[in-house]
This record gives sequence, structure tokens and C-alpha cells, in this order.
Amino acid sequence: MRLYGLLLLSLTFWKSHSVFKIPLNIFAGKFNASVQLDLRPLQKNEAAAKSGLSLASDPAGIVNFLDMINNLKGDSGRGYYMQMIIGTPGQTLNILVDTGSSNFAVAAAAHPYITHYFNRALSSTYQSTERAVAVKYTQGEWEGELGTDLITIPEGPSGAITINIAAILTSEGFFLPGINWQGILGLAYPLLARPDPSVEPFFNSVVRQTGIPDVFSLQMCGAGVPASTTGDPAGGSLIMGGVEPTLHRGPIWYTPVLEEWYYQVEVLKLEVGDQNLNLDCKEYNSDKAIVDSGTTLLRLPANVFTAVVDTIMQTSLIDDFSAGFFDGTKLACWMRGESPWRFFPKVSIYLRGTNTSQSFRITILPQLYIQPVTDIDGTLDCFRFGISPSANGLVIGATVMEGFYVIFDRAQKRVGFAVSTCAENGGVPFAEIAGPFLAEGVASDCTSGMTLREPVMWVIAYTLMGVCAVVLIILLVLLILPCRRHRDDEITDESSLVRHRIK
Repeated sequence: MRLYGLLLLSLTFWKSHSVFKIPLNIFAGKFNASVQLDLRPLQKNEAAAKSGLSLASDPAGIVNFLDMINNLKGDSGRGYYMQMIIGTPGQTLNILVDTGSSNFAVAAAAHPYITHYFNRALSSTYQSTERAVAVKYTQGEWEGELGTDLITIPEGPSGAITINIAAILTSEGFFLPGINWQGILGLAYPLLARPDPSVEPFFNSVVRQTGIPDVFSLQMCGAGVPASTTGDPAGGSLIMGGVEPTLHRGPIWYTPVLEEWYYQVEVLKLEVGDQNLNLDCKEYNSDKAIVDSGTTLLRLPANVFTAVVDTIMQTSLIDDFSAGFFDGTKLACWMRGESPWRFFPKVSIYLRGTNTSQSFRITILPQLYIQPVTDIDGTLDCFRFGISPSANGLVIGATVMEGFYVIFDRAQKRVGFAVSTCAENGGVPFAEIAGPFLAEGVASDCTSGMTLREPVMWVIAYTLMGVCAVVLIILLVLLILPCRRHRDDEITDESSLVRHRIK
């Protein structure tokens, strides 16, 4: 994955010094010619028309869902972003939509990879809190200051909203070549906000100040669009305040949010084709399973990833297929116009239903996880594998989300999935959904044994820090008032050893 310029975001908790990784993975949109090619001779539809019944406006006219359709640009490789106007007078920036983090952060200084930034000095309504904030990434980091200002969203709720802003002053590896956004919109819960959960996230502020329902929904329309495409980005829709029925087909199936930090869900099993992987369901949720628009791929715990790849290789119609394609070191290429998708099976994820004795299945076709990247000399189309291993849990990223209209119903602590209207070709959808299924043979809790949650780790960290402080005080006392024998006023051997170790 590193060969595609993916960015893996991790939050550093200042007080506990524990690192929680947020899988923000953005492909820079530029083909890397150093990637080996596995040469073998073997667009996006428009989003739903603005018509039909909408659950749109409230009497005050704060939200109109039809106005929010197509308010996103971008694709899974370069990220999906929306236009916002910040400050007074307004400064227009493109902001990346990320359901896997909770800070609203914007460039506040020049950078070679961005065209413009938010100039705080030009905004009469910007107020600094004089609090520093810093986020470190696996491949980069940024630092800045916290402040507040007014924002308006041209294709969102009406009116100006006061929000917390992290002004990015210095960065390394966060902004990448080929992107067209200058900030990030974290849509997760306060527990992930930096430097601490007292920083109210963007959507919490929107709900509190406008009174819209605590629900947003997301359609991303980049399925089948090459990541290296230089033309108009695919786009999508972020509906704030509810669900727009013209963006999905068929029913919506909901799964509970287990913990309000990430959008953490419970995966019961995976299937490749019709073959159950037959793994312990706890492996699918080790150490968590989340829904995250900021992650490019479907990321799986190492054992699960290995099982998926082995099953694909067994069931694929391609003989002796290079393993380099699956580990991200090679692209697979076919003669232009020859579709590779018929060679690969479907992949299904079973999620626990709101009725906990039942589950439902979301299925992605190969069109979503065998992803076009570039063409070679106009004769070959090349593809990458849209699934990767993860050391930080299972992440339902854009590879899966592009097939569905995803509802983040925070009011009822659940995430919903329905087949998207823009993930199809010739009327044939790239995704399927089915249920309910009885959760027979599956543990009543597939999440036990996972790593400790953030608040618990904070308590443990403070406790350990307290113990260390007590030990340090004792050692200092031993240094200042060492145990002495009155005879000859000499330091005992034991005390000498203590002193020697401290020096």
C-alpha cells in the first residue's frame, strides 16, 4: 500500500502517551511507475437525479436534502471533500470528509501541495484559544493551534455556525501531491478529538446550534473510476440531518454502534464467494471493527486477510496468479477493454443486526475491490487489489462504502447500509444487501478480548504514572538521606548500589 502513497493517520494522546491509529489512507492520485506490473493478456454514473420524494425540509428551512445531493467531489484514491466557507469575510476551502477522526483541521500556512490556505489574520471572527494541538501520522504529522470561527456550507444546513478549528501551521507528510483539499472534517465522536474530548467536534456543533437531527448519511460515487484520472472527480453526497431516499435502492439495514469513539460495529463472519472463512468471529473484531470514509481500502486483521487471499486464489478463475498483486507490490494488467472482474468472487461481510439474534450481509462485487488505477500505452488497463492487511483492526473503508449509501444515525447509536444508486453499471449494482439471518453458531459477543478503550487506558496510564512518581520520590529520598552506619560514618554497600544505579 505504501507504493500507492497511502497515508495512515494516528492520534497521539498527550497525557497517556498511548497511540491510537486512525486509518486515514489517501492515495495521492499519481501513478508510481516503480510499481511492478503483472502483465497478462487476459464511470461513474450520474448520482440520482434531483427528483422524487425527499424527507427534506423542516419548517425553519435549515436543511433541504435535495440541495445537498452531489455536494462532494473526489474519489476513494484522493479522498472525498466538500466546499466550506470559513471566517469573515469568507475564505473558501475544500475539506476532506473523514468519519474516522473528530477534529476539524485546516491549513493555516502555505504548503507546496496546496493551492491556498485559511488566513486567520484576515478573518475578523477568528478567535484563538491559545491551545496547541498536534497530530502525528505514520508518514507525517502536523502542528498548530486551536481556535474558533464561523463557517457556512454552501450545500449544507443554512446559516453560519461557530466551530472549533485546528489551524495547521506546520506539517510533514499530511498534504500530498495530487490532492485538492486543504483541510479535514472529522465526523466521529468527541472521544477522538485532540488534544482532549472537551474540543467539540464539527457535527456536534452543527446539531447543537441548528437543531437538525443527529444523523448524517454518506454516498461516495467513485466505484470503477481510475485513481489516476485527472478529469473531474467522481463526487458524492453528504446529507446532514437525515436520509435522502433518492440516493439508495431497497431497504436500509442497521447495525448497532458498540462504542461512541469511532463508528465501531460488530462483524460476525466473512464469506468469499459462497465460502465461509470459518474463523472465530473475535478475529474479525480484533482489536475493533469500524466504518471509516477516510480509509481507502477494506482493511482486515492479518489472519483474516490471509484467509481472504487464500480463498480468492483458490476460487479465482486465474491460474498461478502472482502473490505480488495481493500484497500491494504489483498491479495486474489486462488488454484494454477486457474486464478482469469475472475472474474474481464476491466478498460478503455479515454485521450484527439491531435485533442482536440476527445479522445481515453486505456484499461487494469485484468491481469494487479490483480497482482500476491506470492504463499503459493505451493498450493495457491496470488494477490494484482493494483489500489490505491491518494491525489496527478491521476497517470498512471506501472500497466497501462506495457500494452503499451509509447512514450514521448517532441519535439511535447505529450505522445503516443500503445499496447506492451510483454504484452500478448498465443497471447492474456493484453491491448487494440481504437478511435477516439467524446468528446461529456465532458467539453472543464477538468483541470480547479486544484491546482496552481509550478512557480505560487513560485511567491505567494515570495509575502507572502515579506509581512511577511514588517510586521516583522514594529513590530521591534514598539519594538525599541515604541509610548510614554510625560506625566510621560510611555508606552501606546496599546504599552504594542504589546510588550507583541512579547515576
